[in-house]
Amino acid sequence: MINPDEPYEIQLAKQAKIIEALINRAERGHEVGGSAYSLFESAIALQAEVWEKTKDLEKALDTLGRASSELEIAHQAQERTQRNLADAMVAMEGGFALFSEDGLQVCNAQFRHLLPDIEPLVKPGLGFDDYLAAVNASKFLNRNESGVNGRSQPMVKEQRPGQRFSSFVMVLRNDRWFQISCRQTSSGNITVLQTEITDIVRENRREKNRLIDQQAHFLQAAFDHMSLGICTFSARGELLVRNERFGELLGVPLSLLKKGSLFQRIVEHVERHEILDRKGRRSEFAGWFKATRRGETVQERFRRRDGMSLDIRIHSLPDDGFIVSVMDVTMETQAAALLEQRVQERTAELIEANRLLKIHADEQAKIEGALRQAKEAAEAAHTSKTRFLAAASHDLLQPINAAKLYLSMLTETVGQPGAKEVVSRLNRSFASTESLLQALLDISRLDSSGAEFNVTSFDLGSALQGLAEDLAPLATEKGIDLRIVPSTRWVTSDQRYLMRCIQNLVVNAIQYTERGVVLVGCRLSGDRLRIEVWDTGIGISEEDRTRIFNEFTRAGGAGKGTGMGLGLSIVERACRHLDHPVRLLSQPGRGSVFSIEVPLAVSGRASACENPIAEPMLDGSLDLIVMVVENDADELHAMTQILESWGASVLAAGSTADAAALTQEIGTAPDILLADYQLDDGDNGIETIRTLRALAGVEIPAVIISANRQRELLRLGNEMSFAVLAKPVQLVRLRALIDWKTRARVA
Repeated sequence: MINPDEPYEIQLAKQAKIIEALINRAERGHEVGGSAYSLFESAIALQAEVWEKTKDLEKALDTLGRASSELEIAHQAQERTQRNLADAMVAMEGGFALFSEDGLQVCNAQFRHLLPDIEPLVKPGLGFDDYLAAVNASKFLNRNESGVNGRSQPMVKEQRPGQRFSSFVMVLRNDRWFQISCRQTSSGNITVLQTEITDIVRENRREKNRLIDQQAHFLQAAFDHMSLGICTFSARGELLVRNERFGELLGVPLSLLKKGSLFQRIVEHVERHEILDRKGRRSEFAGWFKATRRGETVQERFRRRDGMSLDIRIHSLPDDGFIVSVMDVTMETQAAALLEQRVQERTAELIEANRLLKIHADEQAKIEGALRQAKEAAEAAHTSKTRFLAAASHDLLQPINAAKLYLSMLTETVGQPGAKEVVSRLNRSFASTESLLQALLDISRLDSSGAEFNVTSFDLGSALQGLAEDLAPLATEKGIDLRIVPSTRWVTSDQRYLMRCIQNLVVNAIQYTERGVVLVGCRLSGDRLRIEVWDTGIGISEEDRTRIFNEFTRAGGAGKGTGMGLGLSIVERACRHLDHPVRLLSQPGRGSVFSIEVPLAVSGRASACENPIAEPMLDGSLDLIVMVVENDADELHAMTQILESWGASVLAAGSTADAAALTQEIGTAPDILLADYQLDDGDNGIETIRTLRALAGVEIPAVIISANRQRELLRLGNEMSFAVLAKPVQLVRLRALIDWKTRARVA
């Protein structure tokens, strides 16, 4: 009836009910039974039951007493545990709290006072989620530390279902740091532990700063020991770290290399003082800065004014800054140049070797191939020579034509007031013609593959004396003292070409000397004789000493009237063929020395020279309007004088435009047109004929006067009905041609 496993209070209550029921039954038994014996029996039986129940009751009371004692002990133990827990919570350095399903059960003072603005909410029954929401809303949190880019984000995350443990860091505004640990117990409760880690964080900061400083020291030491210049800049272009080599290579003063100096100021200093030779390039530093902001790498190579080559590279850094490195690559550049030169030399050698091998193979394969190559070479030389003579023919024949015209006039004007001027012009024209013609003929012969030389032995002294007599008037005209040192030596050479070379050297010396002396003398040099020409002229610069031996080339500083630039070209060609070494020593501003070495010879006899012969002049009478178009002023003047002496009315023009203007001015077309083929600025006589005929509306008789003997010009003459007369003009043919063209028009 009584379950011993039930609590003692319940067992005692059940026993009291049983006893009460037994007593009531005994009382009802006395009322039913009437006899004493039955009552006695009933009493005996009841007494036995009472004793048994009493024993059971005593046992129950004893058990209840023991249970009550154990309960008391357990209660005392619970109180001691609670006191110990309270003492432990008070003694804890951090905050502690216990949450159950019913909310906050217990917490210590540190937990309650950590965030003053939520302290009033920390009471028994506060839900765990409400506590987290209150913490996230606290104004005492430093959200800049835990947020991203300064944005407000939850400082504490909610406990996810099934998550047994979580931990996070909470930062307060007074730079205090706490680690919040949340653990779920087996009974479903949640314990929260707040541990202050401010000292650890600050120590970590100090250690981090120390490591950064140490790394900066190591980095600076590494920079200082580098052979290249290094400089780092922030995203705003401010200098952070650099080494001394950076300033040395770029020539930047220390005042601009302080920490925080702007990259732009350093660039402006380099550009302002022109430290780097940019070879006319515009500044690109602004573009470099933009390129590094895009994460690109920039590399440029410059040359300093002192010749040092620098390689400058700019690399972007992860923090949007950039690093500039400057390396001295002078040796590498020189080595590369030397290597390139050697490669070119080796390439040239290989090309030459291949060429020789090919020639050898071609010669062994077929003799016809060698003959074909020789023929092609001869044709190429002939074509080159033809082009050269064609290009020079106009300049050559212009003064010849003018001289012949003036010579024709001289017969009629002798004794008249204008005769002296005409003779002077004639002398200049013929002198220019003779010099240019002789030079061209000499070059043509010397360039010919079959050039022949008449090498003999002759008296150099008498030849030099004759040269002095020929050039004395030229020296006297310029006020130069020409001196020839007498010599009794005989030499072996081609007398004509050797004396031509010496004459060219002496003429050049006179032309390039404003005042002083031109000296010609000889020195012995073993079995050879060195002929030297000294002058006190303008001298020849280093860069001109090779160039002056080219055709139509004059030394720098030479005046306009110092020759055609062919003299030294003839000297070089002739002496090269004759194996006579030519040497030059010169000092700009003080003079030059040219020398020619020739072989000595045994005494013998000299040879004689030839003289040119002049041809007669023509005259005539004419009554026509003649248009003359010529770009050479002397030839135009001479032709005008000749035609006017024949009785013609002359319209002189220097171009097609001038001729058209004169035709419009007189209001009528000329009776005949005489035009030079080659005019200035791309103009020519063909265009003149077309323009005047179109302007007049009639086919004006025309004659083209030119040194051009190409078939194309003759073909155009047949198509356009004009005559072609070659320079130098024969006046008899010119007069006859004019008469024939004008008679055909009248008829």
